[in-house]
Amino acid sequence: MPSDERPNFLLFITDQHRADHLGCYGNGVVRTPRIDALAESGWTSDEFYTATPICMPNRASLFTGRMPSRHGVRHNGIELSFAERTLPQALREAGYATVHVGKSHLQNIEVKPPQVPPPGQPRRSHEARQEPAGRHGQEIWRRWEDDPACEIELPYYGFDAVDLSIHHADEQYGHWRRWIRAQVENADSLIGPDHAVPAPEFKLTRIRQAWRTRVPERLYPTSWIADRTIAHLRRLSGATQPFFLVCSFPDPHHPFTPPGRFWSMFKPEDVPAPPSFHAAHGTLPPHLAWLYARRADGTAVRNTQMLFACSEREGREAIALNYGSLACIDEAVGRVLDALDDGGLRRNTVVIFTSDHGDFLGDHQLLLKGPIHYRGLIRVPFIWHEPGGSARRSRALAQTIDIAPTVLERAGVEPWNGIQGASLLPLVQGAGEPVRDAVLIEEEGQRYYMGFRDRVRMRTLLDGRYRLSVYDGVDWGELYDLAEDPDELRNLWDEARARSVRTALAERITRKMIALSETSPYPTRIA
Repeated sequence: MPSDERPNFLLFITDQHRADHLGCYGNGVVRTPRIDALAESGWTSDEFYTATPICMPNRASLFTGRMPSRHGVRHNGIELSFAERTLPQALREAGYATVHVGKSHLQNIEVKPPQVPPPGQPRRSHEARQEPAGRHGQEIWRRWEDDPACEIELPYYGFDAVDLSIHHADEQYGHWRRWIRAQVENADSLIGPDHAVPAPEFKLTRIRQAWRTRVPERLYPTSWIADRTIAHLRRLSGATQPFFLVCSFPDPHHPFTPPGRFWSMFKPEDVPAPPSFHAAHGTLPPHLAWLYARRADGTAVRNTQMLFACSEREGREAIALNYGSLACIDEAVGRVLDALDDGGLRRNTVVIFTSDHGDFLGDHQLLLKGPIHYRGLIRVPFIWHEPGGSARRSRALAQTIDIAPTVLERAGVEPWNGIQGASLLPLVQGAGEPVRDAVLIEEEGQRYYMGFRDRVRMRTLLDGRYRLSVYDGVDWGELYDLAEDPDELRNLWDEARARSVRTALAERITRKMIALSETSPYPTRIA
């Protein structure tokens, strides 16, 4: 527990990893012994939720302690402003060495034009917010390919050193792609679906949501990220200053390409489908009915980042390959933790494990992610491991914006005005009360689909028993009693018996949105 010596921090982040896909969260099939060991002598949150279930905005929330509506990264395709204060920046100013290895995604990784508004809505030529100085577009993969001299400008959002891997599956770029090309002649011939080992028995390979990569385990991005993290640990072990080191894996995010033995470690026929796959639903929410209808009439888009309704075989394939990716990550985490021990750093290093959001992975017959806030999508793992700590679990509500203030308090660094999360450190130490009575989850979509007239915009409130989701531009919503209906099968929105609950939750979500409105900067003093 806290001492006079300033602690180091090692933060593991996985990508698109739901909480119940770890052994320490009750999954008896997946193999994650090294991550589970952190929970066996650490503090584990059973009710930890995203600020938003989208990569860029939730990662921005992790490093700013602020909601997407406040830091401005409302959805993918909006880069984090250099005007935002970040956790690594604050730690760096306090004397910490700050390092990021792996996936960052605080800036765009693709060059795509803005979404054009639908007919009848104006398209403006200027924005309300003007960006301060700072170079954006540093993570766009194409620029790294076109320019051999392309590099990150440091410090990068407060990080003194960055080893970058851009994108997903085995099709990653940045520093990793340059490294593998230096290791293997014609390395590009190992990468991507066109060069994959044939696996026709997997339906997901036919829609390029999975392929059996030819990249060997030792050269796969997960291994490289662990290697680079270990290299930084060895360098930092001889330094006198404390460190904040992020080890960020792009897996198990789709497309699913677990390397080598991890591809066949789990068989689709041996993994169970989620309970909600075959369960009888009540009245289907309109957007879920829309997805089912597109599957039935054959018009579903199934080869992009967009969620779709899947078959049971596809769902089982995704789960099996996801488990393979997680087993690969678990071994990489173990190697990093061994290096932490070898360098004598474990005695004063806080180890944190979390993810940016989940994946439906067959829940309600869905694959990937999208604006339907089933708990498999919005609930993520969070483990806080103190040196010499003991196992403790908590059902207190917490979420991504709480990570930054917790690290700051443990480091003895003052948080800034406008930070919206709350420190979980008293809970971690076993002496604190829950920091919140509900969590608010924001989602601002980019796509025009699922029967909505405009891009999907929604807010969700969870209070420990109920989940209320409200959508912009429609007169329907979702309300589930998670105590009686943990698989979220019966939408109570229109049921008379739940009217008073719905009214009370509508008031609470309104108050929560007011409480999370902007408070920075302080107002000018009135004479």
